[in-house]
Amino acid sequence: MNIVILGAGAIGSLFGALLLKKNNVTLIGRTPHINAIRKNGLTIKGKTQLNVKIPGEDLIDKVEVPPDLLILTVKSFDTMSAIHQAKQIIDDDTVVLSMQNGLDNLAAIERVVDRKQIIAGVTTHGTFFSQPGVIIHTGKGNSVLGELNGKKTVRVENIAYVFNESNIETHVSDDIVKEIWVKAIINSSINPLTAIFQCKNGYLLQNPVLGKIVEKICMESTSVANAHGINIPYQDTIQKTKNVIRSTSENYSSMLQSVKKGKKTEIDSINGKIVYIGRKHAIDALLNEILIHLVKSGQ
Repeated sequence: MNIVILGAGAIGSLFGALLLKKNNVTLIGRTPHINAIRKNGLTIKGKTQLNVKIPGEDLIDKVEVPPDLLILTVKSFDTMSAIHQAKQIIDDDTVVLSMQNGLDNLAAIERVVDRKQIIAGVTTHGTFFSQPGVIIHTGKGNSVLGELNGKKTVRVENIAYVFNESNIETHVSDDIVKEIWVKAIINSSINPLTAIFQCKNGYLLQNPVLGKIVEKICMESTSVANAHGINIPYQDTIQKTKNVIRSTSENYSSMLQSVKKGKKTEIDSINGKIVYIGRKHAIDALLNEILIHLVKSGQ
């Protein structure tokens, strides 16, 4: 399969390195990262240890052949500009896969690409951008893909097969929108707290006060999801959130990584979107609002 990964930071680079085993893969990333890969190859350390020679470009218009699969791993606030840039290499047979955090990416992509060409996914792999050309795989996880209409089509099954063949454990969901919401609820409960308290994920359960706050945020975010027509039991999201914290206890969340680097976070696409949707349904998502203010005050 001919695959282009747009936004090859930590998770995009990891997936690219793994998919390269049996596919043609091109990474599109920032110039320092791409230059380092060209010079020394892409190095993955931690749970996966690889060094691979992989094609990379710093501009998408340097890609000459439309890909079979375009994987978007850009930050949510870059989705609109990224998909506009990518439009020139997307043809009628290209499948666009959003593997991003946040609740507003699909709406942005649909403004540029026909909905029929879009699929979505979530992953629980933990990654860290160490330096240009070097990615740390901090925690192995699994991935879920799905069609936006919930059908288990041949194309999404084939893409899942390609992922699994590359040792990216992947399943197909008949409700990927729900999976995206579950991931957003988990992120809303973990990422801002770790960014505010400058801690690893595991500390949220080691500290009993923070553990209770995690539960309260989780319940509030789940209430918004349920009001929005996404049927998710409260205990399911609380348990899944705690499971993620335990399985990624040594990880620094992507939001904390952004704060430490002085970069913009995805708080608006996660907690901000939850607050926005809550207001539409007359739900006061006060905890999420507080988290937004605290994270932004520290940026």
